Amino acid sequence: MLAPAVVIYDRGQAELVAGLGGILLSPPGFAGFGGCSWWWEIVAGLEVVSLLDCGDGAGRAVEAMRLGLRGVVLERKAANFGVVAGIAAACGVLLLDMAPPALDLAERGADRRLVEWIDRGEHDAGDATGSENSRLV
Repeated sequence: MLAPAVVIYDRGQAELVAGLGGILLSPPGFAGFGGCSWWWEIVAGLEVVSLLDCGDGAGRAVEAMRLGLRGVVLERKAANFGVVAGIAAACGVLLLDMAPPALDLAERGADRRLVEWIDRGEHDAGDATGSENSRLV
């Protein structure tokens, strides 16, 4: 089971969540509009699991792995999903086919719920964005 995930938007949030032991998660589909390099700059050097959400962008998922990112979310419906899954396995990259439940720091009041969210450890789909059905691939 993965640690609690938190959707973050900048380096300060990344450092805060990393210090609390949470998983760093990009906004949904972020690789497609924000890019892999931006996410790399946000999480570089942090000793924590980070997941870049690539939506259905298989090419973006491969790009993320080439940059050295160790966690990717790629929708199973993505073209060439199986190929990407093989690359991820060969590279030791964590690949999920949907984002885990996550507290989104852009939501009003999320900053006040952050410590409780991470301390609680287990979450169901009704708690925040994401799905309890996230699967390791």
